[in-house]
Amino acid sequence: MSVNLAIENELIEQAKQIGNHKNKTAAVREALTEYIRRRKQMKVIDLFGKIDFDADYDDKTQRNRS
Repeated sequence: MSVNLAIENELIEQAKQIGNHKNKTAAVREALTEYIRRRKQMKVIDLFGKIDFDADYDDKTQRNRS
């Protein structure tokens, strides 16, 4: 899919240089992939302290269940 975006050339050139990308498409693709990955990680971090921990949980017992 082809998309036209109005992004400052300076930003694209910096992304290409820092990421060692050969073209604009590769730089934008990598930036979006990293953005998505980071946002997903932030959602997981938000769960810290919200999930109850069961001190009596025994993973070995769970593995042996048939």
